[in-house]
Amino acid sequence: MQPRRKFVQQLALSTAAITIGSPVIAAFSNQQKKLRMGLIGTGLRGQAHLAMSLDRTDVEVTAICDIDPRMLKMAGDLIKKSGKTAPQVFTGDVYAYKKMLESGKLDAVVISTPWEWHTPMILDSISAGLKYIATEVVLGITLEDHWEVVRAAEKNKAHVMMLENACYRRDILAVLNMIRQGLFGEIIHLQGGYQHDLRGVKFNDGITPYNSGAEFGEKGFSEAKWRTAHSVHRNGDLYPTHDVGPLAMLIDINRGNRFVSLNSFATKSRGLHNYIVKKGGANHPNAKQLFKLGDVVTTQIACANGETIFLQHDTNLPRPYSLGFRVQGTNGIWMNLNNGMYIEGVSKYDHEHWDDAAEWFKKYEHPLWKKWGAEATKTGHDGIDFFVLHAFVEAAKRGEPTPMDVYDAAAWSAITPLSETSIALGNETVDFPDFTSGQWMQRTNQFAKGDQY
Repeated sequence: MQPRRKFVQQLALSTAAITIGSPVIAAFSNQQKKLRMGLIGTGLRGQAHLAMSLDRTDVEVTAICDIDPRMLKMAGDLIKKSGKTAPQVFTGDVYAYKKMLESGKLDAVVISTPWEWHTPMILDSISAGLKYIATEVVLGITLEDHWEVVRAAEKNKAHVMMLENACYRRDILAVLNMIRQGLFGEIIHLQGGYQHDLRGVKFNDGITPYNSGAEFGEKGFSEAKWRTAHSVHRNGDLYPTHDVGPLAMLIDINRGNRFVSLNSFATKSRGLHNYIVKKGGANHPNAKQLFKLGDVVTTQIACANGETIFLQHDTNLPRPYSLGFRVQGTNGIWMNLNNGMYIEGVSKYDHEHWDDAAEWFKKYEHPLWKKWGAEATKTGHDGIDFFVLHAFVEAAKRGEPTPMDVYDAAAWSAITPLSETSIALGNETVDFPDFTSGQWMQRTNQFAKGDQY
């Protein structure tokens, strides 16, 4: 996944592709209706989903909702450039989305709003009768948020999918393909991290979204308006799903395996204060702000089948972007930090040297990337945005379960409140809830088994 600073540029490129007639996905037959899609949230992330939805012939964007006039204007410009019929716009207050949900004109909804709104919007979507709900990460704030969503989805037979695009990374799917063919042997240990300098996202000048100032909250723009508050008030792994989601799929979590327990540690907090001083000076009002979030948060997870997982949340210090993946089994290891692969008895070097992982990925390219790679790479985040929305749309069209379900969303996202609890208790190990209520023992992993979605 590419660094965030390229996101707006990538969005612009994908938008331009709409206007010049790029190829579109047409999986519906002529006799079938289009999937009627509604989007709650038309910020920069929501606009990425909007652009891809407009570029499909099997989706009709029938409604959009936001309370920010600037974001609605930007979304409106995307729609005009696409030549598609303008959707109904819902705005005016923070609960305008409820009117959209109750309009009866939707088959599916995509939620791209601040984190604290995800759980209530999912629950309201289910209450309105929708059966296909996609949400940006994370699923909820508190542990009870996650249970509420799971219970509501089960009761109403609704499909809730968290749009965790990292599960569709080209390298991750190639590694999944290798694991399924037995090259790594039995998996023993995994690592990953959300290691991404977000100082320029958490603060800006209130006008441009990235790297432009020292304001946040009401004076901030885009994510700085809401996301930074979580760093003020919370101390834990605030964004675990990009790293743990792909790893969970590699070892069948919720499908023959599950998370059992975790513990977390947090360093002191220095990075955000130093950034404010650097951007706004020592006398800037925000230089007095205290931040609860440790600059580096580490989490260890034990799994039912004996694997361990090590996660790092590192967003407040200067560093290049990396998810820091490591997958280690009885036969070999992959590490993405050095682009290295080693499979004992197969690699061309002995155990003192690494193979170039790119050679392995080319050989074990996943069928999804073989089929859709050309289309995918025209969209955001090096193509993975395409795959995650494509999967949601295809499942909704076919009336099938989404490939990543509510149990996945709950398990991956619940790491945040559990890590907060562990840190608050002096790094105590805490039990991990079983959101499947025992179903994990019978479920099988069908994620990315073919080339459809």
